[in-house]
Amino acid sequence: MAEVMAKVQTKANGQKEAIQPCLEPCPIERGMRIIGGKWKGSILWHLKDEPVRFNDLARMLGGASKKMVNQRLKEMEEQGLIEREVLSDRPIAVAYSITPFGRSSLNILEQLKDWAEEHQI
Repeated sequence: MAEVMAKVQTKANGQKEAIQPCLEPCPIERGMRIIGGKWKGSILWHLKDEPVRFNDLARMLGGASKKMVNQRLKEMEEQGLIEREVLSDRPIAVAYSITPFGRSSLNILEQLKDWAEEHQI
């Protein structure tokens, strides 16, 4: 097993301090893995008020292919962010809704939206 070498940084007061490497993902990285994937934040945002059918959601996302939307929805369902409900079998119709766990991310997404608008990015 390779040894992990700690880097040293100099503080503002001139003292040197060892920088400990992250051996596992930090909380920010773990959070970004859940809600930071492409289209995930937008999907959660579109589901915040009511369930949305797949085709309507795909249209709302504009630049995402149906294949990409389907992949993200499957990931998000596995992660417990959303729920899938089959509305009919013939023709197949499904709707997606946000779970309480997914809803807990909306505050963060709201702050991100406000930050992006404030800085015009």
